[in-house]
Amino acid sequence: MQRLLRAVRPNVLAACCVPRPLVAAPCVSFQQRQQTRGLAAKEIKFGSAARQRMLEGVDVLADAVAVTLGPKGRHVVLEQSWGSPKITKDGVTVAKAVDLKDKLQNLGAKLVQDVANKANEEAGDGTTTATVLARTLARDGFRYVTTGANPQEIRRGVQAAVDAVTDRLKELSKPVTTPEEIAQVATISSNGDKEVGELISSAMKAVGKNGVITVKDGKTLRDELEVIEGLKFDRGYISPYFINTAKGQKVEYQDALVLLSEKKISGIQSIIPALELANQHRRPLVIVAEDVDGEALTTLVLNRLKAGLQIVAVKAPGFGDNRKNQLQDMAVATGGRVFGEEGINLKLEDISLSDFGQVGEVTITKDDTLLLKGKGAKEEVEKRCQAIQEQLDTTTSEYEKEKLNERLAKLSDGVAILKIGGSSEVEVNEKKDRVNDALNATRAAVEEGIVPGGGVALLRSEVVLDAVKTDNEDQRLGVELLRRALRSPIRQIVENAGEEPSLIVDKVLAYDDVNMGYDALNGAFVNMVDAGIIDPTKVVRTALVDAAGVASLLTTAEATVCELPQEDKPPVGMGAGAGGMGGMGGMGGMDF
Repeated sequence: MQRLLRAVRPNVLAACCVPRPLVAAPCVSFQQRQQTRGLAAKEIKFGSAARQRMLEGVDVLADAVAVTLGPKGRHVVLEQSWGSPKITKDGVTVAKAVDLKDKLQNLGAKLVQDVANKANEEAGDGTTTATVLARTLARDGFRYVTTGANPQEIRRGVQAAVDAVTDRLKELSKPVTTPEEIAQVATISSNGDKEVGELISSAMKAVGKNGVITVKDGKTLRDELEVIEGLKFDRGYISPYFINTAKGQKVEYQDALVLLSEKKISGIQSIIPALELANQHRRPLVIVAEDVDGEALTTLVLNRLKAGLQIVAVKAPGFGDNRKNQLQDMAVATGGRVFGEEGINLKLEDISLSDFGQVGEVTITKDDTLLLKGKGAKEEVEKRCQAIQEQLDTTTSEYEKEKLNERLAKLSDGVAILKIGGSSEVEVNEKKDRVNDALNATRAAVEEGIVPGGGVALLRSEVVLDAVKTDNEDQRLGVELLRRALRSPIRQIVENAGEEPSLIVDKVLAYDDVNMGYDALNGAFVNMVDAGIIDPTKVVRTALVDAAGVASLLTTAEATVCELPQEDKPPVGMGAGAGGMGGMGGMGGMDF
């Protein structure tokens, strides 16, 4: 073995001493080195070249969104990663769907997309108007900057003009006072659908201007309005043995006592005092607890079936803090107390009649519970509502806002549910988008009033721009930039209706009455307010402010930085350079 090893060693040494061929190292650019380190290379553009590429993206997005504006606007079909394609006329939905392959174009598109998103968050409508305004401001602003104007001064001029127009819109605004005006706002915002307008008007009439109105999928071909008054929550009876009406599989009681508990009820001893009190006063008993099981549930069912006691047990709604809050709301609304609260030494065994809540009517199905005509003190209910409103004003979470609004509505005016019907999912989704827009527009109109619609309010506001004071020529260009932008919404509406925009705008301006405008649906010049063609002041104002803010800032851009698209290439050095390993071939002699 030693001889064998000695015989092999010279060969090994010889193999190791063979000079290897020199291979030139591949030329690697800085960009490639960045990519191999996991850092994406950047593309940097300057001046008019950068602005032009961004403007191309702005135009692509604005063209897709602008076709939906006005009563004769068209729909846009959106591909979805799952399910059927979506057909919509909602501006912000279209804007969110746009994603361009060219990175620089996508920068411009995303900035205008932010305009639509912001308008939607603040007013819930007006996203298409905001997009059209932003496109005009960006396009003409870029042109001014390219010819040598100072972009910062142009921006200051635009902002001064926006302030003047905002004040003018407030002057033109009139408050919404009647259900008819609410219906008109909703009709216009839902693309002229009078049924939707009447539906939203009825819902607001039922639950009040501050009531909660939710939009859901319906189960029929027609739209329906369901108004829920009182405390309704999505928990039904724990056992079907509690049912006392054969028709409809429900539990129905009048003038009932309500026992509220945060904890689970399992032992029989804890609820016997409550059962005895309810039986003595010949009153039905509704138990709302985290859960009722074991001996307690068995005893309740036996007493219901054998002794004929009027009893029903329901699980408390929600989870965690939300459950505690809802139980407290029930206690305030019914005039009762919540047992099992942390920090309160109140036991179920010590219950007295004053600890029960009281309701005039109760209806319980396997899915929901409805408590009507609670006997809680009005002063306490108002204090509770005020506390919820204060939380609503301070919270920033959309989820919390939704839950707080629901709780507030249950304690005050109730909840209205709009069930949108249709023959297919695509049709229902399209209509839901319009109903949500109409609902948001209606709330905005109630909040700040209404102005003439169809782009007329912005067009009529340009007269105040003559009085805007500017410090230099570039600021004056900013004012003129906004003047042209104010005409863009009405021009787009007219263009979508197949008419000549310049001709229609000149005719509208020829009228002395500020409410006169163009009814694009019927092709006539009318008093827009009398004809019911109106826009919420908040929607118009928000669209203008958001568009001017982003678009004027966009004109100040002098450079853009974005990632270059990465190419799928083999790692550097694995190509021809790998041939340098050929010198190891002599190692074959080590096969022992």
